Amino acid sequence: MKRITTLLFLLVCFGWNAQVVKEPENTPKEWSQNYEPFRIAGNLYYVGTYDLASYLIVTDKGNILINTGLTGSLSTIKENIAKLGFNYKDIKILLLTQAHYDHTGALMDFKTETGAKFYADAADADVLRTGGQSDYEMGKYGATFKPIIPDRTLKNLDKIKLGNTTLTMLHHPGHTKGSCSFVFNTRDGKRKYRVLIANMPSVIVDNKFSEVTAYPNIQSDYAYTFKAMKKLDFDIWVASHASQFDLHEKRKEGAPYNPQLFMDKQSYFQNLNDLEKSYLDKIQKDSQDK
Repeated sequence: MKRITTLLFLLVCFGWNAQVVKEPENTPKEWSQNYEPFRIAGNLYYVGTYDLASYLIVTDKGNILINTGLTGSLSTIKENIAKLGFNYKDIKILLLTQAHYDHTGALMDFKTETGAKFYADAADADVLRTGGQSDYEMGKYGATFKPIIPDRTLKNLDKIKLGNTTLTMLHHPGHTKGSCSFVFNTRDGKRKYRVLIANMPSVIVDNKFSEVTAYPNIQSDYAYTFKAMKKLDFDIWVASHASQFDLHEKRKEGAPYNPQLFMDKQSYFQNLNDLEKSYLDKIQKDSQDK
């Protein structure tokens, strides 16, 4: 019986992996546009594209990469890491803030080329395994990234430790079932910083929440996330998209190292409040459209 179960599992996995992987067309040009990599604070670096944020955390035992952009971002991120003086093959752990193709596109390629371990929020594990096909909203596009199975699944407040750095994963569902943020401490020669890498809880469905049968807890998950994210304490914050934390208004390419640019709690809470207002407006509209 055990052999039969294992065989069925392998057949299912093969079936998902055999699907044609195709990203949606006409993605914003900013998602593929090059952007100069730079040091944010301490051992945290920005290595993504103009809008799709990827973060490299450098430790004394290897490095951590968070988010990998679109499929075509593979070479861009590798080049950005090299420009900073690091070797992308020193990546030991891959992390993710949400299981959508604009953050997972090069994930499997990075795992294959580096041999890194991939850790993900447990609630996104199924969507990752199906290449996005089982996502409650984006699944309508089919497989939009190469399927990948996490080496380790995480739950709220789990720790990810590599060398001299320890991250804490924060479960912030809604945008995807396993959307998450990370907090950790870093330091430079002047001071220590508490860093938040936030997955901002934007709503992407047009249907009523009650009609999202593939994600029956979506409304309550958003409510939980807004409440949890309002309680966070940090010095510096960044997000899954550069536009979400106003990167290009705060920093011009070629600017010198300056962690102070990202120490603006006010913009974080303002953005969070704006997203919550959109969420509450949707609930009100849902109740009126009967």
